[in-house]
Amino acid sequence: MIELFSFHLSHSDLGLLFVVALLIGMSKTGVHGAGMAAVPFLAMIFGGKGSTGLLLPILCMADIFGVSYYHRHTKWSHLIKLFPWAAVGILLGTYVGDQIDDSSFQLIMGLIILLSLLLMIWQERSKTKYIPEGWWFAALLGVLGGFTTMVGNLAGSVMALYLLTMRLPKNQYIGTAAWFFLVVNLFKVPFHVVVWETISWNSFYLDLITIPAVVVGAFLGIWIVKKIPELYYRWFIIATTALAGLLMVF
Repeated sequence: MIELFSFHLSHSDLGLLFVVALLIGMSKTGVHGAGMAAVPFLAMIFGGKGSTGLLLPILCMADIFGVSYYHRHTKWSHLIKLFPWAAVGILLGTYVGDQIDDSSFQLIMGLIILLSLLLMIWQERSKTKYIPEGWWFAALLGVLGGFTTMVGNLAGSVMALYLLTMRLPKNQYIGTAAWFFLVVNLFKVPFHVVVWETISWNSFYLDLITIPAVVVGAFLGIWIVKKIPELYYRWFIIATTALAGLLMVF
């Protein structure tokens, strides 16, 4: 066992923490399903609620890389619609997060991911290619995205559904998602510190040692995205989302 900043971790736990940081780095530069796959790995070590607070600073650090690289491709018109509703979802998630246990958390988040996956596949295969233009669509997915990102850092599938539905090209998809998550993740920090008390100085110090893995993951994600053609990238997102959903459920 290794003691780091009041945490007692085995060598395998510490190795898995760096794997999680690597996956998060990849997710913020385009391999979005990698981030959702990282969530159940961290929950295995620190539990459901505890892992959300430990993961949040890692997400914020990785978000900076995504925004720095893809910021010029951002579609702000979509973000302006989403941000107010995402704030509502985060407030709702803060309350509900205190009312559910870890097993319920994992099951609910897994089902949300898989439901989003089915909707993404339906949209992708739909011959009409219908793009919802009403405010209700941004409101619905904004609230759901805020709720899922607060309770389990699992809004990736919800945002994938929204941004794929908007038919955004690959780089615009990544750039818009990068700014969305940077803003909402920073907004979540006070709730984790004051309300849930899942972020402390010790947990933050533990997060800091994962920075090298985040950096490697970020550059690895950029390399992977460049190798995937536009057509296959959309199905790549769907496939990695499916994997994350199955990990959370089972």
